[in-house]
Amino acid sequence: MDFEFDDKTKRLLDELQTFMDARVYPAESAFAEQLDGLDDHWAWSTTPVIRELRDAAKAKGLWNLFLPGEHGAGLTNLQYAPLAEITGRSIGLAPAVVNCSAPDTGNMEVLSEFGSAEQREQWLKPLLDGQIRSAFAMTEPDVASSDATNIATSIVRDGDEYVINGRKWWITGAMNPECEIFIVMGKTDPSAERHRQQSMILVPRNTPGLIIKRGMTVFGYDDHSHGGHAELEFRDARVPASNLIAGEGQGFAIAQARLGPGRIHHCMRSIGLAERAVELMCARADSRVAFGGPISGQGVVRDWIAESRVRIEQLRLLVLKTAWLMDTVGNKGAHSEIQAIKIATPQTVQWILDKAIQVHGAGGLSGDFPLAEAYAGIRTLRFADGPDEVHKGSLARAELRRQRATRE
Repeated sequence: MDFEFDDKTKRLLDELQTFMDARVYPAESAFAEQLDGLDDHWAWSTTPVIRELRDAAKAKGLWNLFLPGEHGAGLTNLQYAPLAEITGRSIGLAPAVVNCSAPDTGNMEVLSEFGSAEQREQWLKPLLDGQIRSAFAMTEPDVASSDATNIATSIVRDGDEYVINGRKWWITGAMNPECEIFIVMGKTDPSAERHRQQSMILVPRNTPGLIIKRGMTVFGYDDHSHGGHAELEFRDARVPASNLIAGEGQGFAIAQARLGPGRIHHCMRSIGLAERAVELMCARADSRVAFGGPISGQGVVRDWIAESRVRIEQLRLLVLKTAWLMDTVGNKGAHSEIQAIKIATPQTVQWILDKAIQVHGAGGLSGDFPLAEAYAGIRTLRFADGPDEVHKGSLARAELRRQRATRE
């Protein structure tokens, strides 16, 4: 692997960093104030500052950087990695400003790779333009969704329509009124082979029978800057048969194709969040005096700072290696590395945020600093796109197979 970024990446890094310094960081407080002033606090994408910044980012070509191929910026995973890291430094604002925020990114990838021409025209195009938002409805409250084959929501063919019944929860983005389309995973044939029972279907927000029951919080935070997490119910919700994505029985395969890039995008952004936390920790340590001197002089604080730097560098190298492998041997060839970064990143960044909170004292627990909310957000990544234990189990099985083959 060549660790030197190419000229295109360097140019985009300079342009994005300049944009962040000049426009995004100064707008963070205004964004928070405008969110607080909304009648519907889930409608983050309607704030004036978001719309102004999105127009500016689009004009500068800092738009859809995550998406390879004809529909996006055409970047590789390795090219996108340092750009995503920069946006992660302002996790609640920057990814959305450059149209690179979940769950829209994954949904655009699904439509780009598996959607029909009509589906791409109706839903992918406005998502790429930033005109609408979307959600991905997979997780359910009544089954252990860490095993995706458990998904119980039914999708039943009835003439020229499919009828959907079931419950979903933790559906990110669903509370935003600009979320106009849901990609829903359910079972079309419970009698089929285990990984061929599931399908995915497009359900517009205004579909009769789609009920958005409530918004959900994480450690008391509603995450409204990303459209919020929601519990949904489908009661005989009917959509045209043409809304099915790819075909019956393709849902599990589509989910796996979607989640691979989604996992590494989360990891890339999380490294930027960790870097911001270290900056805040160092500034606080130098400015706070206790027992006759700045707390940056205390051994335990220096240990936390040193450990944070080492862990970030280790994590970044692993993420870049994974991105490179995804580009060179494909997502399947990089499967073990994707699992490794999914295990390592949330735990590492959670540890760094915890130490940054400790250095800030009681203030670190408050809303006066971004650390507590960031901690709540990063803790969700130990469940999102699969819990730690599932990835560890799969990675261990692969390692055992590899070691057995070596011995034999």
